[in-house]
Amino acid sequence: MKTPAEYLDVPVFHLTYPTGEEAEMVPVVTFDDALRAVETALADAEKYRYLLMRALRRTHDEAAAPLVTPDAAVRPLYPETDLAA
Repeated sequence: MKTPAEYLDVPVFHLTYPTGEEAEMVPVVTFDDALRAVETALADAEKYRYLLMRALRRTHDEAAAPLVTPDAAVRPLYPETDLAA
């Protein structure tokens, strides 16, 4: 998997004061470049999700009982507490 910085294949700038000193330590990219990087990352995530699900289906033992059945009891993850108090 790529690191977030690897999705940006464009120049990255740093804000500077008129004196030339860096104003912030945060890199700056254009909105379009950031949007393109996010879309690429989401496409990669979808691809990895597909590969993971395919691997899980291939390794799933058909003789084993399914993990979730339609009539399985659903229990809350956390104990019920009175939030109004």
